[in-house]
Amino acid sequence: MIKIEKLSKSYGKKQVLNLIDLKLEKGKVYGIVGENGAGKTTLFRCISGLENYQGNISSDFNKLKNHLGLLLTEPFFFDKITGKEYIQLLANSRQIQLLDIEEKNIFDLPLNQYASTYSTGMKKKLALTAILVQKNDVFILDEPFNGVDIHSNLLIIEIINKLKSLGKTILISSHIFSTLAQTCDEIYLLKKGKIIKKVGQLDFKNLELEMKEFTIESLIHKLDLK
Repeated sequence: MIKIEKLSKSYGKKQVLNLIDLKLEKGKVYGIVGENGAGKTTLFRCISGLENYQGNISSDFNKLKNHLGLLLTEPFFFDKITGKEYIQLLANSRQIQLLDIEEKNIFDLPLNQYASTYSTGMKKKLALTAILVQKNDVFILDEPFNGVDIHSNLLIIEIINKLKSLGKTILISSHIFSTLAQTCDEIYLLKKGKIIKKVGQLDFKNLELEMKEFTIESLIHKLDLK
C-alpha cells in the first residue's frame, strides 16, 4: 500500500497541491482527472520522488522510488541514445538481465534509431516499454494514451489490466475518459490542487457527464455560437 497524507506543494507563492490524502492498494488501478493545471503531474512527480513537498508519503517498500516506474507526459531522452540502449539502461538500473530486447519490442519501434528522433507517440511507447521491463511494483502513467495510435491504445489498456491482475499498483491520468473507465477501480477529481471527489466504477458515467457540463459546455457557451 502507498499512503499519502496531507501532501502539499508550492512553487514560491503559488500553491499547486493542497493537503492531498490518498491510499493506493496493490492490485488496483486509480485514475486522476482534472483540467490542465489542476496539479496532476506535480502530484505524480512528488510520489515518484522528483519533487520536494510538505506532508508524508509512506509505502510497504523501503524506498518507493526503487520499485516505481514513472511514465511522463513528455519523456526525456539524451540526444545520442538509441531506443535499444535506453531500454537496456533502465533495465540495468534495476539489475534486470535482458537476453533479447527485440523480443520485448511489442510496439514495433525502430530500436536502433536515436530515441530523440522518435515521434511523440513513439517516445511514449519506448518509455513505457522500458519501465515495464524493469518489473516495477508501482506504475504511474501520466497521459499514457495521448499521442498514441488506436492499436497501441488498445494494447496499453490490456497491459494495464494485466499489471492489475499481477497485483501491481497503478495510478493514471488521462483526458480520454473512456480509457479510464476501462481500466480504473476508482477515479479522483483534482481541482486547483485539491481532491474534491472520489468515485467508484458505478459512478464513472455520472462523473464524465459532470465534467463535461462544468468544463467543456461552459467553455463553448463563452463563444456565444449562433
